Amino acid sequence: MGGTMVRTEISLFLKNQPGELGKLSTLLAKEGVNIDAITIQDASNYVKELFAARGKSLKRIASAASYNSMRKDSAEFALLRILPADGMTNRAINLLTRHNYLFDMMPVIALELENRPGELAKITSKFGEKGININYVYGSVINSPDAKCLFVFCPEDIDQAADIFKE
Repeated sequence: MGGTMVRTEISLFLKNQPGELGKLSTLLAKEGVNIDAITIQDASNYVKELFAARGKSLKRIASAASYNSMRKDSAEFALLRILPADGMTNRAINLLTRHNYLFDMMPVIALELENRPGELAKITSKFGEKGININYVYGSVINSPDAKCLFVFCPEDIDQAADIFKE
């Protein structure tokens, strides 16, 4: 197993219409922000969960009025999760703030894995053995046995998950 690290993922909402991802990607490129990983999905379920948990464990970046508005309009939005390259998180956050994007930040585990059968099984089994639930995962593989794979895990307990990989 290659590099292991706790990184900061940025979750943000985009209008669910053609051109929005291109617009954001262009802004990030002009700011010199490279993205190591990205995933996008319909935002409706995420917004409902976020709204329900707003006052509990999540740190709120947007106002309650913003969340209410997003909850009503969530079918019109997509949830984008990006993992900025090392050293570029603050630059990405500043850009998103200047352009009035609604976003949140979450610590995640980013793992560089060998591109061979069983690597993902080893990692996910370690989470299971320690009783750590994985909220979501996304990753990428280049079709080459020499290339590394990058997988991003969002565990329920980031500190406990990070301890697994300190061995």
